[in-house]
Order: sequence, then C-alpha cells, then structure tokens
Amino acid sequence: MILVDGQAATSVDVADRGLAYGDGLFETIAWHHGAALALDAHLARLGADARRLGLEAPPRELLEAEIRQLGRGRASGVVKLLLTRGSGGRGYRPARPAKPRRIVSMHPWPQLPAADAALEAWLCRHPVSVNPAIAGIKHLNRLDQVLASAEWPDEACFEGLMCDVDGNLVEGTRSNLFVRRAARLLTPGLERAGVAGIVRAAVLAAAPALGLRCEIRTLAPAELAAADELFVTNSIIGIRSLARVRGHADWVFTARDCAEQLAAHLRGQGVVA
Repeated sequence: MILVDGQAATSVDVADRGLAYGDGLFETIAWHHGAALALDAHLARLGADARRLGLEAPPRELLEAEIRQLGRGRASGVVKLLLTRGSGGRGYRPARPAKPRRIVSMHPWPQLPAADAALEAWLCRHPVSVNPAIAGIKHLNRLDQVLASAEWPDEACFEGLMCDVDGNLVEGTRSNLFVRRAARLLTPGLERAGVAGIVRAAVLAAAPALGLRCEIRTLAPAELAAADELFVTNSIIGIRSLARVRGHADWVFTARDCAEQLAAHLRGQGVVA
C-alpha cells in the first residue's frame, strides 16, 4: 500500500519535482515486531534535512499515524518515506510557496545474508559527488550510487565502497563504513559528501562504552590493508562485517567481534532488527 499525501494511491503527478529533478529527500525505516525502529531519529533527520532544503516537513503526528496505518497487521517490513517539493515552478526554479508532497509506502522485509556470512564489497571507481551544501542529506539524487552499483561484476558482492573525487573513502553505495584498528574505530567524515546514517550515529554514540575510541577523519583506501575489521551499517542491514574487499585491490578481513558486539548493543536499544 502507498499513501500519497495521506490518500491511498498507485501513481504520482508526473510533474512532481522529486521525479523531475530529485528535489526532495527520503527515509528508509525498519518495521520490526510491529514497530518502526529508531523512529525518533529518522523523523528528526527528516525535519533537519528538510529545513536545509527549504522544505516544510509534515507534522510528526501525521507521519507516525500514516506509518502505523501501513504497518497494521505486519510483523516486519521496510517503510519508505519520501518528501518532495511537490509540483510546480518554472524549470528548476521552485514555486513559492512550495506545496511539499509526502509519499509513504511499506515494502516486504528483504532476504538478507546470514549474520555470519562472509560478505564481500567492491571498491568502486565512480566517485561520490562533493557538495558541502547538501552533504549528509539523504536526498533523492542517487545517480552516483546507481552508477557505482553497476560496477561489480557478480552477485558475490554485498556492497560497493565509494570514494570522493580526491580518492578518499566516503561510504558504501547504501551504507556507512567503519574500520577498526585495535581499539580505534575509524569512519570517514561527511562534511563534503555522503549520507549521515542513523545507524552510523548510533554506532558512534555506543562505541565508547565498548572500549572503542572513535575517529572521524579522512580515510584513504590503502589504509584498509592495515585494518583488523571492516563493517558497514544502515537501518535495514544493521551492522554487517565485510570479509573481503575487491576491485582495484584485494583485501581480506577475518575479525568480526566488534561488529557483533555493536549489533547486539543496538538491537537491545531498538535501533536495528
């Protein structure tokens, strides 16, 4: 079922600016045991990102009610919440005032690899576009991720790792990246590019209690060779260890204890399924 501005629908106006220009943003939320996980964090990010784009976010109570409506009777699923600038305006210039359009949909929970699967990632050549003005936002323009996802040659790869135009690691095509070296947990900064993930924030908050020292900094691909452990995060896959990175390099990782501890901790907090 799909709700467009609160009404059941199967289509959207072809003049919608989200379709025409990627003018909007979205949230992907896990529905688990009849509840939306980390909903406070998702709606807070939606509101903050909407303000950065000059959009008025819908009232929280309205979004919660629509998510509950779609989730009624379902044990699990994936909620997708889109907010566009709506229709109207001449060319790129938006209408003033804009009338945002919200689209809320529920999808089946995906078939994910087993928790102990030896997952592989591909080091992509297509870069993440650098733009500090919209860095961190989960906006609708995902062309970089589409092109990068087309690079890996087989279905053995679970994820692709993306760099910026300077060749420094930023994120996965659909995830954030963490590198453990002893008791240090490294993750790329997102001031210039990338998406500030909900699970990424939760990992950074939880890590010190597990004896890890977090460092948000520039991270070159060559540094992966010295990593003890590598994992990626998002709201649907949770925290997933990587056993190998291929592409124009080939690195193997065997440790997964940090990822498993963090995953157990965040499951207990209701952040991941």
